[in-house]
Amino acid sequence: MNQYTSQSIQGPLAPELAGSEVCMKKIDYALRPLRPEDRSEFARSLYTSFNTWYARHGYVGDYFSGGPHVVEIFFDIYNDISPGHSVAAFQPGDGKVMGSCFYHPRETHVSLGIMSVHPDYFGQGVGKALLEHIIDYTESNGHDSLRLVGSAMNMDSFSLYNRAGFVPRCTYHDMTVRVPETGMDGEGPNARRVRPATPDDTPAMTELELQISGISRQPDFDYCIENRLGCFHAYILEDGQSGIDGFAIAIKHPCINMIGPLLARSEEDAAALLFRAFDEFKGAAPVMVVPMEKRVLVEQLYRWGARNVETHLCQVRGAFQPFQGVSLPSFLPETG
Repeated sequence: MNQYTSQSIQGPLAPELAGSEVCMKKIDYALRPLRPEDRSEFARSLYTSFNTWYARHGYVGDYFSGGPHVVEIFFDIYNDISPGHSVAAFQPGDGKVMGSCFYHPRETHVSLGIMSVHPDYFGQGVGKALLEHIIDYTESNGHDSLRLVGSAMNMDSFSLYNRAGFVPRCTYHDMTVRVPETGMDGEGPNARRVRPATPDDTPAMTELELQISGISRQPDFDYCIENRLGCFHAYILEDGQSGIDGFAIAIKHPCINMIGPLLARSEEDAAALLFRAFDEFKGAAPVMVVPMEKRVLVEQLYRWGARNVETHLCQVRGAFQPFQGVSLPSFLPETG
């Protein structure tokens, strides 16, 4: 879709009611991919959307801080790793972004990236229109699954995805650990097996994720290790022979401090990678999206001082392979 597609959507105009029926109003919009010149407008809409939603639901402080320009990193990374694969609803006339979403076609699946709707259009069907576009792309191009990691707090988005056929497959703790200015105490478990990743490692990383999660996305790993934007750090956990038992990618940026994606054969292996990655976050508090059923890893994080800040769900529409190890997803890049 390279041209504007003019359409309309209908949504509730609360709180006005006509008898027992919700009054409806028609919203006109233009649907097309995001372009480079949309970068700042995309960031303004995303920044306002998240901060408004979380403020209305009891979040103390801003979800994002520093001004809309900080979230331009989402546009930059998503555009780099999946060029041309975005969809946005624009307000006719002034070109304001009503809502937007990136999506990521990969060898084994399509991943739905961060979706946002400007608060002026909450509850008016914008998110549904974006999702339907991406589902149509997935089915039309022969992919057998569409995946996402979504907040378990947001019942509106959960309902949107569930009605569209997504099934929750894994529940996650969002956990943060405040790393001291001097770093974590001690050497950490299996620290001597962890080393920085190199471009030569990406085939082994890809094969390990295929075994554990049933998906393949080597271009993402190539991109993070190349690190053109200077915000990624990647690590390998060697198996003592010629292979690997795990890997972790971390992003450190004014917008987000996060460890993930992380794939490991065992919870102990995952802990070793996390401990090493903490070195990049001295004086900061990175977030990790940790499978709730991995209790050994969860308890280790609590011993390191972790706090729970939210919960998320892995949701899949279509084929799904149960995880055969430990998988911590990420939001940048969000393609798993």
